[in-house]
Amino acid sequence: MRNIFLFVRRYFNFILFLLLQGFSIYLIVHYSKYHNAIFSKTSNQVTGKINEKYNSVTSYFRLKKTNDSLVAANEMLYNKLKADFEFPDTTSKLVIDSIKVDSMERFRKYQYYPAKVVYNSVASQNNFIVLGRGSSQNIKKDMGIIDPNSGVVGIVTEVSADYAVVMSLLHKDSQLSGKLLKGGESGTVTWDGKTPNIVSLGGIPKGTKVARGDTVISSGLSTSSLPKGMMMGIVEEVKADKSTSTYLIKVRTSANFYNLEFVYAIDNKQAENIKAILEKEKGKDKTQ
Repeated sequence: MRNIFLFVRRYFNFILFLLLQGFSIYLIVHYSKYHNAIFSKTSNQVTGKINEKYNSVTSYFRLKKTNDSLVAANEMLYNKLKADFEFPDTTSKLVIDSIKVDSMERFRKYQYYPAKVVYNSVASQNNFIVLGRGSSQNIKKDMGIIDPNSGVVGIVTEVSADYAVVMSLLHKDSQLSGKLLKGGESGTVTWDGKTPNIVSLGGIPKGTKVARGDTVISSGLSTSSLPKGMMMGIVEEVKADKSTSTYLIKVRTSANFYNLEFVYAIDNKQAENIKAILEKEKGKDKTQ
């Protein structure tokens, strides 16, 4: 203890300088939007590289689980191949389709990009995921993220050249529109910050037929980032909220946030047109 006091006494001026310097940087970053943006991009890039190095070591010990998930994903894709289906011939004349595949690109709505998870948190109130793919690899802000089994993971909130930050479904500020597959009623999927992999579906009226084991999917209403029909989870518990006319529904997420290694980023090719129309309509409301 005596040596510690001697050390502090000897280097007191230098320690005070470091503390004041750190406090000054904090004030600049906190109160200046420009410096805050620069700091966010730089810290995102640095932490991304550190997490990537750490993840490259830990991922080696999870190769078996990775291979199992890739096999399952490939099986699902193989079963969707057009070549695996044979339809009966009901036509009365021969029709030759001469349209090239590339000419259909202008009709594409969604495009999927694979990405490796280099950082993932589940234990905090506000959980984030870092992807080893950024704007240089076609990742953009507000893209939806799903796992290899089409389970909803979250939404991209920040992007640097080589990395992207995803607001996890296990984030207290996350609010995504979900719907019951059977009944079709839509509500909002949120997380209360308590149990990982358990979220809540709110806004479902008490007259709705809902039971444990029902499927919850993305509705495609609240955001253009997620297509309709992506798996969000399975209903675990249904209770009537005494203070409102809705149910308290607990849902176990389809995505297993404990072992995320690879995900898919969804690019909505029509998102910009939708945003432009909405901005135009908002501008009309302001002028009226």
